[in-house]
Order: sequence, then structure tokens, then C-alpha cells
Amino acid sequence: MKKLKLFSTIFIAILFFSCQKQTVWNVKEFGAKDDNTTINTKAIQSAIDACAKEGGGIVTIDGGVFVSGTIILKSNVNLNITENTVLMASVNPNDFPAVEPFIDATGQYRGQCFIGAIDEENVSITGKGTINGQGEMFTPNNIKKTVKKLGITLVEPDLTGLVSKVNNYVSKKIRVSNRPFLVRMVRSKNVKLKDIHLRQPAAWTLHLLQCDNFVVDGIDIHSHANRNNDAIDIDSSTHGVIKNCTIDSGDDAICFKSTSPEPTTDIEVYDCKIKSYWGAIKFGTESMGDMKNITVRDCFVHDTRGGGIKILSADGANVENILIENIKMENVEMPIFIRLCERRLVYRNAPRKPVGSINNVVIRNITAKVTDNDKLRLNPATGFYFSGTPNHKLGKISIENVKVDLPGGGTIEDAKRVVPENEEEYPEFTKLGATPAYGLFARHIENLETKDISFTVRGEDARKEVIKIHVNE
Repeated sequence: MKKLKLFSTIFIAILFFSCQKQTVWNVKEFGAKDDNTTINTKAIQSAIDACAKEGGGIVTIDGGVFVSGTIILKSNVNLNITENTVLMASVNPNDFPAVEPFIDATGQYRGQCFIGAIDEENVSITGKGTINGQGEMFTPNNIKKTVKKLGITLVEPDLTGLVSKVNNYVSKKIRVSNRPFLVRMVRSKNVKLKDIHLRQPAAWTLHLLQCDNFVVDGIDIHSHANRNNDAIDIDSSTHGVIKNCTIDSGDDAICFKSTSPEPTTDIEVYDCKIKSYWGAIKFGTESMGDMKNITVRDCFVHDTRGGGIKILSADGANVENILIENIKMENVEMPIFIRLCERRLVYRNAPRKPVGSINNVVIRNITAKVTDNDKLRLNPATGFYFSGTPNHKLGKISIENVKVDLPGGGTIEDAKRVVPENEEEYPEFTKLGATPAYGLFARHIENLETKDISFTVRGEDARKEVIKIHVNE
């Protein structure tokens, strides 16, 4: 009888454990090797597919350096990269097929990515490990060297249906660059990135296209390996939070945009530390779809060339209900730049939109120290530059409790300068040139409200502090 009871207990235990649902899949069990050499694309993808087939769970990458080409996440899968583990991009450009390809504002073919998801739900990337895109290996010269070394022929992309009929791109021509984004989520819901380290993409670092309900929390980005290397691009996406992030980017750091007519709405960004070689907090320039109900608060912006806060509508977007508050800036160029223009580029062959608008923008509780003159792209500097066009004015702009420290240096000739309208040009202050005011230069605005604004200069400046042209207050 005791033997029978013992047998029954063992049988029940085996039955219990055999019936338990698997929740963790380790990529090594599918043949992945962490030797910094083996191309593990198939092994990692097999683990993800197996996890998704069973209803989801955690796919673990744990060990040394795992090399791979494009990995496509599936619904209910959490890709977890453990601390001290590196997921490294292959150097073979053919290992990165496009995910929802498109042509961007500059005329570049885009869509290749290292990690992607398309039309999925409940996808996440977590862990304290690192995803490294080896972006320095995807410059034109290095791609040529790689192709020769590997003895391969580059796969030519199919551009059918991608090129705009009007073809009015910034560069006036189409270019195929073979530069994969690091992480690209497309039309996916409930997306999460937590604690992961994103390093050296060949192009944009994190691209969220037409996603809904996303959280980016505590990630760390370093992106200086190649060109057009934005950190986070929120593109025609809705209902998102970006918080506790540390960003050091060679191009725009946190960028709201719309490369489709779909809107970017209901986003909150807070408690981030941002460094950028171009723009720290930026709306546009790719801006077909509206951008509404967006808050950026409690962030530190430092050592940034090309603009601290930039709000741009160039391609038809209606930008409204924007709140930016409690921002400290140190060593920045052009602290606040707001520009409505009439460029009207077209993406994804959507109908060309009429000129957009910028309205109900509130910027408050800002302190900014502008970089010394010898480090500026545009010299002499201006604190605020706000401009619509003669036929399309900015709406209501409210600026409150802002202190800006400037280097000065404006000459009598600078004070006489007439700033061009450039209504249809790329909306960048460096293309407009210096302004005849060191503090605030504003023109073509329906309603500008300022309260408790102060500008100080560290050196002599012959320009006026404030110049307003066709501005209602």
C-alpha cells in the first residue's frame, strides 16, 4: 500500500509539472551562440516564434555577445536581454530586410531595422543588457569594404509605390543607404521598453510608427556612430509615456513627427536627461499628421547644438495643446524655436496637405544658458525665435517664467539684418540666419503672451533685446 501511495504521489507530481505552461525560452536552447561571431538570426527568431505560438512569455538572451540580423517580435513576447549581455547587429547589410519601408523627407529609403514588430500587441524589450547596432559599419565606405570582404552583392530594394508622385524631397532625389534603424515598432499596441541600453544605430535608434499605448522607461541611449541618428522618434503614434531616460544623440533626441497623415497625440515625456548634437526636444520637421495634447516636463537638457526646444509645422500638421514646463538647459543653442512654414512635403503617397498651424503652446518655468559664441553654429545667438509666414500666422503662444543667459556679441550690422521669410524652405534657424534681436525675435503671430521673461548677456550686444513684427498681444 505504501508503494502504491508513493507511485501515485510521483505520478501526480510528474503530471503537475508536465502540465505547467512554459513561460521562459532561452535562445541558447534553440542553438544561439554568444561567441561574438555566429549569426544567430534563425535561432533567436525560432525562440520568439515558439514563445508566441504558446501564447507568449519571456525570450531570454543571456551570456556574452550574440550577433544577429533582423529579429521580428511577436505578440505577447518579452525580449529580455540580461545585464552584461550584448545583442550585436551583423555587419552584413543583406541581413536587414525592410519592415514597412518608406521614403523620408530627405529622400532616403528607410525601413530596415535590427529589431522590429509590425501589427503586434503586448510586445516588450526589457533587461539591463545592451543592443548595439554597429552603426559605424554602415557608412558607404564601410559597406563597400564589407561587401567585398564577404563576397556578396547588395540586395536592391523594391521602391514600387514608395516614391511620391510630386517627388519634392529635400535632396530632390532618392537614395538607398542600407542603414538599419535599431528598434522599429510599426502599428503595434501596448509596446514597452524598459531599462535597456541602446547603442550606436546606423540610423534612427527607436522608431515608434503608428503605435498606440506605449511606455519607454529608464532606457539609456548613446547614438553617434552614423548620420541621421535620432534617439527616439514618436511618429504618428498615440497614448505614450517616455520617462527616466538618459539620451546622448548625434541628431534629434526626442522627436515628435508624422511621416503619415495619422496624428501624434496624447504623449507625456518627463524626468529625462538629454544631450544632442542637433535638437533636444523637437516637433517635426516631418509633419503631415497633426500633433496634439503633448506634455514635456521636468527634463534637463545639456550640451546641445541646434536647439533646446523646437516646435515646427512644415508639411500640414496642426500642432496644438502643447505644454513644455520645468526644463533646465545648460550649454544649448537657440533655447526656443517655433516655426510654421509652407514646405508641404508628402510621405507614403498621401494627398498633399494644406499649410498647417501652431496654436495653444504653453512654455513655462525654463532656465537656459546659451553656449559661448565660438561653439555656436549660428553666431550671434538669439534666445527665442518665433515665426509664422505672412499668409499663415502662428496662433496663441504663451511664455512664462523664463530666464535666458546669452553670450552677446551682436554687432551694429547684425542689428540691421532683415531675416528672410523662406516660407517653403527647410524650417531651420541656421538657414534663416542671425536675427536683429538677442532676446526675442517674433513675427507673424496672432497672440503672443509673455510674463516674467528675462534675458541677460555676458558680453556687449548692439542688437535690441526684443523685436516683434506683425505680432498681436
